[in-house]
Amino acid sequence: MTDFRLDDSAGFVINRTAIHLKRALLHAFRGSGRTVTAEQWALLTRLWEEEGLSQVELAERTFNDKPNVTRMLALLERDAYVFRRQNEQDRRAFEVFLTEEGRRLQASLVALAQDVLARALDGISDEDVAHLNQTLRRIDANLASQDPPLGGE
Repeated sequence: MTDFRLDDSAGFVINRTAIHLKRALLHAFRGSGRTVTAEQWALLTRLWEEEGLSQVELAERTFNDKPNVTRMLALLERDAYVFRRQNEQDRRAFEVFLTEEGRRLQASLVALAQDVLARALDGISDEDVAHLNQTLRRIDANLASQDPPLGGE
């Protein structure tokens, strides 16, 4: 028998925190009448940063597998937030662009996400937040250097 306790595991705590953040984002978005999920929010955020990304680039930049990104883009397209256009050089590839409605979403969703994050970080000093971010980036870098590709690639 080992002394391992799941609740004391950094990996479990990180995962549980991520789940709580996703749920809080979903609740905030739904409360404002939006159907966007936390995963779709990540896609939209990447597109607000740079439009015309391929589905493969979006998958890489959001750490999702390609089939999941394709499914989420179909939902965002259905809701008229994005549209896909065939790449002129590679007819098999699609580039993703925001619609006007997708662009209009940015201000309200960013404000909601910032509110969720402010609530999550309530009572935590700026110094502790900076240290947390630094530590999480180191953990991420440690794992990314050994990370096999996601399924569907």
